[in-house]
Amino acid sequence: MAVHVTLVMQLSVMALLLPVILAAADQALLPQALPGCTDRCGDLVIPYPFGIGEGCYLRKEFQITCDRSTRPPSANWTDSNVHITNFWLAEGELQIMSYTARDCYDQQGKGTNQNSPELTLVPPYTISPTKNKFIAVGCDTYAIFTGYRGEERYITGCMSLCNSFGSLDGSCSGVGCCQTSIPSGMKNRTVTLSSYYNHSDIWSFNPCSYAFIVQEGHFNFSNTSFQELKVTEQVPMVLDWAIGNEPDSCDAAEKKQDFACKKNSKCVNHNNKNGYVCQCLPGYEGNPYLPDGCQDIDNCKDSNPCKIGKCVNSPPGNYSCFCPKGYINDIMDEKNCIKENHKNQSKTTLLLVISLSVSLGFLVMLVGISMLYWAMKKRDFIKLKENYFRENGGLLLQQKLSSQGMKTAKLYGAEELEKATNYYHASTVLGEGSYGTVYKGILDNKEVAIKKSKIGARSQIDQFVNEVIIVSQINHRNVVRLLGCCLETEVPLLVYEFISRGTLSEHIHKEIKGASLSLDLRLKIAAETAGALAYLHSSISMPVIHRDVKSSNILLDENYTAKVSDFGASRMVPLDQNQLSTLVQGTLGYLDPEYLLTNQLTEKSDVYSFGVVLVELITGKVALTLDRREEERSLASLFVRSIQEDHLKEIIDDDIVDNENVTQTLRSMANLAKRCLRLKGEERPNMKEVATELDGMRTIIMHLNGQADFGSEETENLETGEGNYGLSSAITSTTSWYDSMQKQMLMPYDDGR
Repeated sequence: MAVHVTLVMQLSVMALLLPVILAAADQALLPQALPGCTDRCGDLVIPYPFGIGEGCYLRKEFQITCDRSTRPPSANWTDSNVHITNFWLAEGELQIMSYTARDCYDQQGKGTNQNSPELTLVPPYTISPTKNKFIAVGCDTYAIFTGYRGEERYITGCMSLCNSFGSLDGSCSGVGCCQTSIPSGMKNRTVTLSSYYNHSDIWSFNPCSYAFIVQEGHFNFSNTSFQELKVTEQVPMVLDWAIGNEPDSCDAAEKKQDFACKKNSKCVNHNNKNGYVCQCLPGYEGNPYLPDGCQDIDNCKDSNPCKIGKCVNSPPGNYSCFCPKGYINDIMDEKNCIKENHKNQSKTTLLLVISLSVSLGFLVMLVGISMLYWAMKKRDFIKLKENYFRENGGLLLQQKLSSQGMKTAKLYGAEELEKATNYYHASTVLGEGSYGTVYKGILDNKEVAIKKSKIGARSQIDQFVNEVIIVSQINHRNVVRLLGCCLETEVPLLVYEFISRGTLSEHIHKEIKGASLSLDLRLKIAAETAGALAYLHSSISMPVIHRDVKSSNILLDENYTAKVSDFGASRMVPLDQNQLSTLVQGTLGYLDPEYLLTNQLTEKSDVYSFGVVLVELITGKVALTLDRREEERSLASLFVRSIQEDHLKEIIDDDIVDNENVTQTLRSMANLAKRCLRLKGEERPNMKEVATELDGMRTIIMHLNGQADFGSEETENLETGEGNYGLSSAITSTTSWYDSMQKQMLMPYDDGR
C-alpha cells in the first residue's frame, strides 16, 4: 500500500512539472548563436553577441574561445585565462571565476604564500557594483582593493581582527571577516593583503588571510571558512557589459545603422555604466541580438488560459478565446461563454437586458473598487512613510534632540528632493563612497548638497542619527551647515549647504584642472580647519571628537573658506570624561596609532589626523598610496623619516617653494605637524594651541608679504623666535617604533560623505 501511495505522489509531481519542463525545453531550442555558428562550449550556452569562431560574434570584444582540453570544456576570453561560467543577456551581465588573494605565514611570522591577483578589463566590461562584494577573511588582516574608472583611481578596503577562534560569531562584520561595496564603473582591479603582526598571535588556528571580490550570496562566512578557503583558488564574480559606450545610449544608438536590437525587442540603457542592452518585448522569447530577433510565445500550447472554449494564439504576444458550438460570447468577457437555450427574439432581448444590467453593475462596482483601491493605496503610502520614518531613526532622533534641548532640523518631503536632483540623475552626483552618494540639488532657488545613504546597513541609520544630533548643535562659520533632512524614504537623506569649490583633497592633489593653492591659502585653510576643530573640542556644551579628519572632509567655498564636513563617525564626550572606549574607526593613512592599539578615543586622535592633513598641505602628497615603497606608503611615516634624515626640502610641494621667507614658514609648519604626529597623545598639542600657532604663522607671512603692519616690539619677537610662533624650534628625532606603527594605520575606506 505504501509503495502504491508513493508511486501516485511521484506521478502527480511529474504531471505538475511536465508543462514547466516542456516550456524550458522549448526555450532551450530557440537559437542563441548566429546561423552556422556553435552556441555551446561544454554545457555553457554562448549567446550572440558573444560567439566562438570568426564571424560568430558582434565585435572583437565579444569573442569567446572554447578550451576543450579541460573537463568539462571551459569558455574563455580570447588570449586570456579568464573563465566565463554564465551569461545573462537581458541584464547585460556575465559571471567569471576570479582568483583570491592570499597572505600566509609560518609560526615564526615569515611569509610563505603571498599573492595579489590583478584583473584588467577593456570596454564594454566593468565590475558590477550591485552584484558583488569585496570580502577579507582573517584574524590579523587588512585588505585593499585598487581600481580605475577611466583615469581616476579608487582605493577601498577593510580590516578584520580577532583574538581567538571562539570569538568568531559567524557574521562578516569585522571579527574574522569584513566586507565593503565596490565603486561603480571599475575597469580593473588589484587586491592587496597584509597583516599587522604576521599572524604570530593567532597562527595556531589562522595562519593565512584571504581577500576576494565575490558575487553576492556566493560566500557566507562561518567557523569553517578558514579551512575551506585553503583549497579555494577562485570564486564567482559578476561583470557588467553593454553595447556601445555612451551615456543615454538608446537615443543615439537607435539612429545608427549598426543598432543591435532586432525584431520584437526594445533598447534599455544600462543601469551601472554607459551603453545599452536589448530585451525581448512582453510575449516574446529568444535572443534579441539575432537577425530574426525575438520569437512569439505560443500562449495556448502548454495550457489553456480560456475558461471555456478554444484558445488561439494571436501575435504579437497575445491570444484569443472562441466559444464552442452551442454557446455565444458574453460581451463583458470573451473568456466566458453563455449557453444558447432559445433561438428567438426574446433570447436576444433577455441577453441585452442582462448585458446592460451587468454593464451598469460592473461600472458601479468598478468605480467603488477604484475609490477603495486609491483610499487603500493612500493609506499604505502614509503607513509606508511612517515605517520609513521609524526605521530611519526618526523616533530616536526626536527623542535625543528633545532630551538635549535642540531644535529639529527642517524636514523635507521625498518628492521635493527628487525634483531638486532631477530624480537623482547621474549628472548631479558630487561624490560617492562605500556608504552613500552626495548629489547637487536646487531648493528654494539655492544650491544644496543632498547626502543619500546606500541601502542595506543598519549601522548607517545610527551614523545618520549621530550626524544630525552633532551637526544640529554646531554653529561655526568653518563647519558645513545642516539645512534639514528627509526621513520618509527608504534611506535617510541629509540636506547641507552647497560648497562650490569641492574638497581640499581635490585641490592639493590636482584632481581639479588648474587647481593650485598658494602658501597663504594653505595657511588660511589650515588655520580655519584647526579653529573649527578647537571649537568642537572646547567651545560647545558637550565636546565633539570628529574621528575622521582628512582632506576630503574639508570643503572650500568660493572664497576658499574651509568648511569641516562629515560627522557620521563623530562622538560626543561627556564633560566628566576625557576619553571614550570605541571600536576603532577611521580612514586609511589618517588613523591615530595610539587609538588603534588602545581603542581609547580622545581629542588628541583628531590632532593626529589634522597633523596628516597639515603634511598634505606642505608636501602635496596623498596620505596613503601603494605607488611608494612599503616603508613610505604612509605619508606620515615618509614625512617623519625625511625630518630625521634632514631631507624635508625634497618632499615639499614645488608649488609653494620660491623664497627664503616661505622656507622659514614651511619649517615652522613642519615642526607643528611633527608635534601633532607624536605617537603618545599626551605629547601632542591640543587643537586650540594648534589653531593659535597657525594664526600666528598667517600673521607672519602676511607681514612678510606686505599685507600687515606691526609695531617694533612684535617685529623683534618674531625675529628672535620668541612668543607662541617661534620659527627655530628644533626638530628632534623620533623612535624607530614610529615606522612600524605607520604600517598598522589602515582602516576601512571612508563612506564617501
